[in-house]
Amino acid sequence: MNKQNKKVKVAFPHMGTISIAWSVALRKFGVEAYVPPYTSKKTLSLGVKNSPEAVCLPYKLILGNFIEAIEGGTDYVAMLTSPGCCRLGVYGLNIQSALADLGYEAKYLELSLYDGIKGLFKFFHDLLGKDDWIAAAKASIMMIRMVFALDDLETLLAYYRAREIKVGEAERHYNKCLNMYKEVKNFRDINKIRKAVKKEMAKTEIDKKREILNVDITGEIYLVGDPFSNQYIERELGKMGVQTRRSLTVSSFLKDAIIPKMFRNGETHLQRANRMAKPYLMRDIGGDALECVSDVAFADMKHRDGIIHVSPFTCMPEIMSQNIFPAMREDHNIPILTLVMDEQSGKAGYITRLEAFVDLMRRKKRKAVIENKKTAEKV
Repeated sequence: MNKQNKKVKVAFPHMGTISIAWSVALRKFGVEAYVPPYTSKKTLSLGVKNSPEAVCLPYKLILGNFIEAIEGGTDYVAMLTSPGCCRLGVYGLNIQSALADLGYEAKYLELSLYDGIKGLFKFFHDLLGKDDWIAAAKASIMMIRMVFALDDLETLLAYYRAREIKVGEAERHYNKCLNMYKEVKNFRDINKIRKAVKKEMAKTEIDKKREILNVDITGEIYLVGDPFSNQYIERELGKMGVQTRRSLTVSSFLKDAIIPKMFRNGETHLQRANRMAKPYLMRDIGGDALECVSDVAFADMKHRDGIIHVSPFTCMPEIMSQNIFPAMREDHNIPILTLVMDEQSGKAGYITRLEAFVDLMRRKKRKAVIENKKTAEKV
């Protein structure tokens, strides 16, 4: 690798903690991952100002991320793209055109999500301009392992946040854990930090007797995984004693689209979706609609207390899945809350809906406990 490549800066859009995984992976190439400021109201304002009005929230936030990254000095911006019915397939070209119209000269790269491991190798090849397949393989594996480690950390956070005695304590320990992962240099570090993370999160003082509700969160994957775009829904639910589980995660997506079949363990999310979405939805209609429909059936089967569906305004696949939910209620006895997000979504009304939903689930759960006791007494 020449000296010029060593100084290359690459920026990815934010989506939760994914930037940490990419930063660690790119260091394997001697490439610097430029991480723009985390998504904020300023980011949203930049995206809204330079986007078509009817385009979805993720597009606006990603464009805002790129504008901030270019103004911060990155050399490349890297966009994820995919084929199929979702508009994500054309967002890359639209963003590239928007950046050019604004006069920005950063180079543009695309990573095709459904080209599997070959797509990752091609991305690294386009970035470096040469065939270093061994380095590409190491960087790809590093990125994948980091994603799984970070998703496991999110699961720990959800457990402790729902039970913490002091509000915010679990998240403080979580932020320390994120800083640990930012310093990963090799595969051995990941294993060490996984153990350290469990110990750090266990420092959270919890109330083991608290009545906990278990809720799955499904919907469009960007909104599910990115706290800013979903208005920190998991944090708000944690304050109410709700332990959340993301039905869609980056790691589950990697199992479906990137990781070769020979290295997968068990049924993937997409495989489960194809099985459990029937008879309500017989085929993939784009976006995450098929997965969302199956997630309702899965959450009911696992006896979750409820499921929340979050989606961007104007997202057609998610509109379709929302219209299927009423029919599913005839066969599945699980509360479903749908939340549609855009730049106009207000915090107060949003919190009120969450509180009402949590109250509904809690009353339903207590009623079930009373009925089970009465049945047991009769027996």
